[in-house]
Order: sequence, then structure tokens, then C-alpha cells
Amino acid sequence: MQDYKENSRRAFDRQAPTYDTASFGSHARGLYPILLSQLAQLPRRRVLDVGCGTGELLRMVGERFPETTRTGLDLSAEMLSVARHKLGEGVELVQGDAERLPFADGAFDVVLCCDSFHHYPNPRAVLAQFARVLQPGGILLLGECTAPAGVRAVTNLLLPLSREGDVRIYSARELEELLSTAFHGAECRRAGPTALVAWGVK
Repeated sequence: MQDYKENSRRAFDRQAPTYDTASFGSHARGLYPILLSQLAQLPRRRVLDVGCGTGELLRMVGERFPETTRTGLDLSAEMLSVARHKLGEGVELVQGDAERLPFADGAFDVVLCCDSFHHYPNPRAVLAQFARVLQPGGILLLGECTAPAGVRAVTNLLLPLSREGDVRIYSARELEELLSTAFHGAECRRAGPTALVAWGVK
């Protein structure tokens, strides 16, 4: 069985210097304004971005919502290096694993996860961690890639051959059912032909 986490770390270490401008980061960049518009409707004093990458979404959060305390976590040291250069001292950035978040219970009002959920080999464990670090009533806001059913089926058959750390591309129904294992009122909607936005309440 391939080591999805190690493959993800290596892939994102390679991509870090150009992720903010290259085509392989374009899907995530397309999700940023959608997630920001959702975040504008939520209590957001303490925000954690899991899979924060180069910190671009956290930069936008700080620009739009300057009152927010921002924290980012990523598996890739090179991504975090770019993020530290971009964000400076005002944001806590931590290298770590989404399955073992190094934060206290109830530490955040919102957990963001943008275009990284398909890299997690144990999604239920990750969702349990998201719920743990949210305060009661806290919100998970998740943006993800998807594809039409036929394309998704073929892609998921081929992903084990990849060395980029991708585990599974989800349908809206699959993602909503997963979120329902750890969150109340879970919903997932399409945000374009290849994008999903999902949320749930602790």
C-alpha cells in the first residue's frame, strides 16, 4: 500500500515555490472566494486552516476579516516556508498531520479545509479531529474537487497508481455522508462542474 501522506508531502514540497501561480494550484485558488463569502456569514474569531499550503487563503482571511486570529497547519515544510514569508509573525503556522491535530479541544470557531480533503487516507479520523478542535456550535467549511460520475469512477481507479498523494475524489453525496459522521446539519453543494462546498456544525 502506498504511503499517501509521504507522497503528498513530497509533491507539495516540490510545488510550493510556484503553487500560487501555477496551473496545479488553480482549482484551490478558484475555491478561495467561495469560502470567503461563506466565512463572512459566520462567527470567526479563531480560524484554523487545515492543509493551508502557502497561506494564501489565510492571507485573504486576514485582509478581509482583520479581527480574526488565524492558524494554519500543513504537512509540507516547503509550503509552510512560503506561508511564513508571506504572512509574517501574525499567524501561527504548524507542520503536522490532519489526523492528529496538535491543538486543544474547542480551540477554534471555524475550521477551513480547501482542496486537501481528497489527500486524506483516513477521512473519518480527520473529521473527528476537526470536530474535536471546534468549540460547540463551531463550523467546518470545506471546499473540494469533484468530477462527473464517470470521470470520477475512472479517476478513483487510477489514483492508486499516482505518486501525488491523492486518495479519492468524492461526489457531493459521499462527502455529505462523511461529514454527517462527525457534524450536525452537514450539507454539500456543487460550486461549479469540478468543485464542492460542504459544511457542518459541531
